[in-house]
Amino acid sequence: MPSPVILLYVLIGVTIVLVATIALRPSLTATRGGKQLAFVVLFLMPVVVASMGAEQHLERSKQTEFCLSCHIMAPYGKSLYIDDAMYVPAAHFQNARIPRDEACYTCHTDYVMYGGIRAKIRGLRHVYMQYLAHVTPPLHLYNPYNNRECLHCHEGARSFEEGAVHVPLMATIKSNELSCLSSGCHENVHAVAHLSQMKFWEPK
Repeated sequence: MPSPVILLYVLIGVTIVLVATIALRPSLTATRGGKQLAFVVLFLMPVVVASMGAEQHLERSKQTEFCLSCHIMAPYGKSLYIDDAMYVPAAHFQNARIPRDEACYTCHTDYVMYGGIRAKIRGLRHVYMQYLAHVTPPLHLYNPYNNRECLHCHEGARSFEEGAVHVPLMATIKSNELSCLSSGCHENVHAVAHLSQMKFWEPK
């Protein structure tokens, strides 16, 4: 069975050919069957193609490679290789606690296209900033990091639920009153401002 991407390109090609045919030979639409064909080609097929294209783009945009394709995100990609287990993103990435090919998306599922309507609007702003404006580091999250992103994976895990440090704090962690990234907890994240001082892991 052909991949969804190949199927999408085939469908785009067929749509273009049929639209061109109707444009060059409008007499084809004189009959009832011709009108039905024109409706399918000019209205239904573009909707199907656009829907499939959007779905493919959303799947592609979950890829770490896609996130790091913006120049300003390169330091965040490099931070995944910090050779220090105290740095949460690096430890998760290097030990395959998250899918490496979807590392950014896994820990930021509420961001831009994947969040609510406000997040999607911010996503459009990111596109504008990337191509038509100037982005100035350092970058900041729009909202404090939500423990929900950690609990996607850790909630229910014995090492988390029964951890001596976690147990007395569990209610405040799960209610997001106490951030997982609080000082003294898991505060070391990307550290992009200090990368020049870091040692990096080199995969074999």
